[in-house]
Amino acid sequence: MTTPNDDVTGAPTADETARTADAAKAAGAAAGAAAEAAEAAGTADTAGTAERPEARLERAVRAAEQALIEFEIAVETFRVEVENFSRLHHQKLGPMYARLDELDALIAEAKAARTGDPEDVRKAQSARALVMPMPGVDELFNDWVDSDGLSPEAAAMLTDQPVQPPRRVRPSDEARKLYRELARKAHPDLAREEKERQRREEFITRVNAAYGRGDEALLRELSEEWAVGPAPAAAALSESEELYARLEWLARRKELLTVVARDLEDSAIGAMLRMAPDDPDRLLEEIAEQLLAQVAEREAELAALAR
Repeated sequence: MTTPNDDVTGAPTADETARTADAAKAAGAAAGAAAEAAEAAGTADTAGTAERPEARLERAVRAAEQALIEFEIAVETFRVEVENFSRLHHQKLGPMYARLDELDALIAEAKAARTGDPEDVRKAQSARALVMPMPGVDELFNDWVDSDGLSPEAAAMLTDQPVQPPRRVRPSDEARKLYRELARKAHPDLAREEKERQRREEFITRVNAAYGRGDEALLRELSEEWAVGPAPAAAALSESEELYARLEWLARRKELLTVVARDLEDSAIGAMLRMAPDDPDRLLEEIAEQLLAQVAEREAELAALAR
């Protein structure tokens, strides 16, 4: 079956490094600094004006917390981009991939009918087995059909014209800015009490939902809501054992996020998005043009076999 990587994408170049990779490096560096500070905090300074080890450890925890939050913001931003790009990719290009699969099956069947060769028959059967059931009209065109008939995108595809660039697939710059500010201020990892953590988790869930939709107006309302909401209680200085436990939890959390980020980057859609991080719309348009050319080639080959 035709996949998003067939004939239309290549491996990212060295310059096309994912933003999450940079965030991971920054988080790793901060975590390393935090670990060094924690180790230093475990040894007492013999000087009379030495800083308390707990104070150094407290700073190490704060640095690790901020590094983790920045990493989570980067991962969530990339997750939203991958999710949106995947949805647009399926909406706009899915019918073309289905058409290519159908043409491949028809070509293989035509060759098998002409030659009668058992191997050609086997290939035809395999090609037909890969073809997904033909979707209905409503499913095929999804949001492309409205009260006025076919949308310009659907009409362009059916008439072999280049598909118009789709709408933006990522939140606006202002929405991204608002999301980052809210994540830094209200992140649950900054809570010291369970009740405060729950309040922050509920709030951040709403923030993530608004950001996933690119709802700039709602993000602005949430920012105002947080500004006038109950201020979190100031955390008293933790004991060294609690701070060490906190550092260990932050390290485990970072490991989990690293796995999530790697899975996103290694996915087919993630790799495609990394090829054009600043203009994914144009990438979709280019892929559509290539797919249309492949459809034309397959149709010409099928017509030749039918003669």
